[in-house]
Amino acid sequence: MAKLAQWHDQSGLTNRLSVHSSAPPDAPPLLSVAGLTKRFANVVALSGVNLSLAAGEVHALCGENGAGKSTLMKILSGVYTPDEGEIRFEGQPVQLGGPAGLAQAQALGIVMIHQELNLVPHLTVAENIFLGREPRRGFFIDRAQQRAGAAASLSRLGVAIDPDAPLGSLPIAQQQLVEIAKALSMNAQLLIMDEPTSSLGEADAARLLAVIQDLKRSGVGIVYISHRLDELAQIADRVTVLRDGQWIWSKPFAETSIDDIVSAMVGRALDEHYPAATRQPTPELLLRVQGLVRRGGTGPVDFELRRGEILGFAGLIGAGRTELARALFGADPMEAGQIELQGRALRIGSPIDAIREGLAYVSEDRKGQGLAVSMSVAHNISLASMGRMSNALGFIDFQREEAAAQDYVQRLGIRTPSTAQTVRLLSGGNQQKVVIAKWLLREARVIIFDEPTRGIDVGAKHAIYELMDQLAAEGRGVILISSDLPEILGLTDRVAVFREGLIAAVLDTRATSQEEIMRHASVRQTQARPASETADAS
Repeated sequence: MAKLAQWHDQSGLTNRLSVHSSAPPDAPPLLSVAGLTKRFANVVALSGVNLSLAAGEVHALCGENGAGKSTLMKILSGVYTPDEGEIRFEGQPVQLGGPAGLAQAQALGIVMIHQELNLVPHLTVAENIFLGREPRRGFFIDRAQQRAGAAASLSRLGVAIDPDAPLGSLPIAQQQLVEIAKALSMNAQLLIMDEPTSSLGEADAARLLAVIQDLKRSGVGIVYISHRLDELAQIADRVTVLRDGQWIWSKPFAETSIDDIVSAMVGRALDEHYPAATRQPTPELLLRVQGLVRRGGTGPVDFELRRGEILGFAGLIGAGRTELARALFGADPMEAGQIELQGRALRIGSPIDAIREGLAYVSEDRKGQGLAVSMSVAHNISLASMGRMSNALGFIDFQREEAAAQDYVQRLGIRTPSTAQTVRLLSGGNQQKVVIAKWLLREARVIIFDEPTRGIDVGAKHAIYELMDQLAAEGRGVILISSDLPEILGLTDRVAVFREGLIAAVLDTRATSQEEIMRHASVRQTQARPASETADAS
């Protein structure tokens, strides 16, 4: 059976990935699942699911949020115990789950990369990669060996991240790469990847897909979950579709198509990836930003947002898009600059100031910065509007809160058993809708969406696309930050291209291309120009 070679030799130093011979043709599947069922109280999360994975194969698992993908992966990684069904690993039946289930799965060689980061911000990169598996010299941690091992794991991904850097100081995309390096540092035979490229730009995502090809050649079996369906054509050998906890079908990837997968996932055909625009942007300036400099280096930046417009922010990871959005929202301090909303100068020193002025920010980290995950749907929706949800004595009017929450659950199609449901139990797409509902209740005039479709399914994406168009059609201003260039081109009216903390160009979306955007994002120009001078550059 092909295995991933140990990353440590007898001295503990990290080695390159060794390539072993492939499994014999008559070898049993690396993993086989038959009739797997899992219930939570009265909710059936999985029912009769089948899956088979060979060594050296990438098996894509597709389905909308709530289809049961994460439940299945948590069973395979030892987090949950199935209620029915059989799991075989290397031909032998195994019982996974219980208090020691995760350690049991890892001992078998089953390692999972979670969509939500499983890292400790105040520890270094190296400490995170070897957390719980620290190399030791006697009673003490061997820091040099740990650092060398982390550097080799990161080098395997082709990324230049300092092993001694505090994890919390890195942007979320680099934290995701650290999570992947952590998984690769283990002796994995079966690697489960849950949305590993969801927070990565095109270059980093392409690098990861190349690593996956290398792992395949080494005999590692990979279960791969991604809502970026175009990635599957590059790496997937087979694909399984789940819908509403049910197994729909499994096919060799070469015998199906993206359209077939989408139709099976949602139970219907999505004729267009991006909805036809109903908005009509006006010449009226809604938001003007001049000379904005974020403390720490980003800027100066100038741009304008028109009423009824969707303005895209494109650029490579680290180009300063999120940093600008956070400064604009008051989450990070401004060093200089002027912000005008409908011709009136604003003084924003904190998110509270921004919210009062009608600005809203849908963070890329919805669980960490957009939601109170242990609170209910209703409480999250009303979180930014406590004043209007309270009575004259300052107490929350729960009937008023419930009515508002019910209204937005229906308007946005939030799939939840009730408004009392804890938000952490919702799927990613429905969590994102709760965040958006919070700002709609607040009646924000400018809404910044930072990677709003990261890690959500194709059906939920389409709903959020329609919602952004609807918001702009109502006369609001929408800013879309996205690393997905087709998404930028499919949704926006203009696109501001960021490079090294500045806006390199602002382009008319209808007259530009991915190639032109990438050229501005990656090629140093003689001087970055303010948005007012580049509004129609194309």
